[in-house]
Parts: sequence; C-alpha cells; structure tokens
Amino acid sequence: MRVKGGIVTRRRHKKILKLAKGYRGSQHRLFRPAKESVLKAMKYATMHRRKKKGDFRTLWIARINAAVRAEGMSYNRFIDGLRKAEIALNRKVLSELAIHDPATFKQIVDQVKAKLAA
Repeated sequence: MRVKGGIVTRRRHKKILKLAKGYRGSQHRLFRPAKESVLKAMKYATMHRRKKKGDFRTLWIARINAAVRAEGMSYNRFIDGLRKAEIALNRKVLSELAIHDPATFKQIVDQVKAKLAA
C-alpha cells in the first residue's frame, strides 16, 4: 500500500516558506529555492553571530587607538602600560570611557604614562 505524506510534507514546506517570507521572487514562493535560501541564511546567521564578537573587538581597539594617539601614545604601549600599572579594564569599557568620559580616560592614560616612565 502506498503511503502519501500529504500533511507531513505540507507542514514541512509551510515551515520553510514561512522562514523565507520577504525573500524575492521564487525564493519565497517555491519550496526548493526557498529551502536553499533559508539553509544558506541560517548558515550565515550562525557564522556571523561568532564573527560579531571579533568585529566589536576590532571596533573597540580602533576607538582606543584613536583616543590614545590624541594623548601622544600608541595603542600597544598603552595596553602594555595597563598591564604594568595593574589596571584591569577590558577593551569594551576603555572604548566607552574614551567616548563618553574623556576626562577619566585621560587620567588612566596619565597613570599608564607614569608607570611606563618609572
């Protein structure tokens, strides 16, 4: 006896087509192109969730570098000085300080300069 997968197949197709909502052309109408697009989109989403962390770190480093150079110092000497001065602030916090509280950031840079000079 032949078994038809009507309901199961319909549900599976509807699930994929719902995920493909908003795609252009046949990619939101037809099952096969929709499935290919959705699988690729999910793959990109997974990859870029990981990549986002590195992108933010790069942004923070660029911001800190710009702020530190304005104080007459290079980024790598600043980070080395932070470790020697035993100031435990991560790059995210340092970049926020550089943008929103330049006075505090300048105090940190001065501490680092003093530690490196000693």
